[in-house]
Amino acid sequence: MSSEISVQQKRGFAEQCRRLVEAPIFNQVIIGLIMVNAAVVGLETSTWVLERFSSTLYGINQLILLAFMVEAAIKIAAHGNRPWRYFANGWNCFDFSIIVLSLIPAAGPMATLARLVRVLRVLRLVSAFPELRLLVDTLLRSLPSMFHISLLMGIIFYIYGVAGYFLFHEIDPTHWRTLPIALLSLFRIVTFEDWTDIMYTAMEAMPYSWIYFISFVVMGAFVMINLFIGVVLNNLEEAKLRRLDELSMPPSQTEILRELRATQDSLARLQKRLGDLGDEKGTES
Repeated sequence: MSSEISVQQKRGFAEQCRRLVEAPIFNQVIIGLIMVNAAVVGLETSTWVLERFSSTLYGINQLILLAFMVEAAIKIAAHGNRPWRYFANGWNCFDFSIIVLSLIPAAGPMATLARLVRVLRVLRLVSAFPELRLLVDTLLRSLPSMFHISLLMGIIFYIYGVAGYFLFHEIDPTHWRTLPIALLSLFRIVTFEDWTDIMYTAMEAMPYSWIYFISFVVMGAFVMINLFIGVVLNNLEEAKLRRLDELSMPPSQTEILRELRATQDSLARLQKRLGDLGDEKGTES
């Protein structure tokens, strides 16, 4: 009997933790703490502030770290007898790793690393907002396609780099004297950083060299960048559709059992209360 009571108490505690985690105010408090942490990290870059409020900033950092540890503990406890399910979510693993790294002492040779980790806590804003998580998931899913586009762009850079070396290394040795320098000049062109100066220098000796530069700008800047944007937008739409499918999925067996237990507990409390009311009326009569 006592074992059944302890099991019910554990279930009740896990249910309370789950409701607390799902409450909007819980996530809002965590977002507020992350924002405070970001402000504190920014203040630590000021020598004037550190000289006067270093102990206060240290105390705030420790309180924020403690709050993050409590948050992780509540989320783990919300899974009841299966706490390992907390780590099945990649964002939970990300948050937990930041908390663990935050335990690095802020003194001694690891002080710089500890400060950098405090900066990384600001990244937790990504995991706190579903919209930001969706964007990051989209970028991660776009990496395979981006790799192939980058490979194609590398081939184009190499071809134009070799061609530019043979065409212009004697005319403009500053920008074309070696293949690595030529590739760097092409990167400058594709970012539109004063690229016309390079083109006009080449055109002084080769009037038709503008064909080389204009074709590369069209290929490297307009076509490739639009390919990147197209891949990201396509994966973003797919991610949104997947999210809608997840939201429209029927409840799982675990969720149904959880709701049944909650309903049974409510009925048991109601029945007990009705019984108590009946006993009170019987005593009065």
